Amino acid sequence: MSQKVFIAFQDNDNARYLVDAVMQDNPEAEVQHQPAMIRIEAEKRLVINRETMEETLGREWDVQEMLIDVISIGGNVDEDDDHFILQWN
Repeated sequence: MSQKVFIAFQDNDNARYLVDAVMQDNPEAEVQHQPAMIRIEAEKRLVINRETMEETLGREWDVQEMLIDVISIGGNVDEDDDHFILQWN
């Protein structure tokens, strides 16, 4: 069984900032651009950090904002105010 986790976003301006920030924190992750969707997958674990997003956006950011642009998730979610983590438990 594959241990890859993934998150897929609508392909819009918000998601492009998300992708930039996610790749800063997960340089081993793979980005797949598909029609109307951007999918990021990684082996075992993918982390989205609030601090990195705020630096990328140049403003405060709440982890919940991301969910507006999410299409699908593969993995178990561990979420708090500072991180959104996908991994298989």
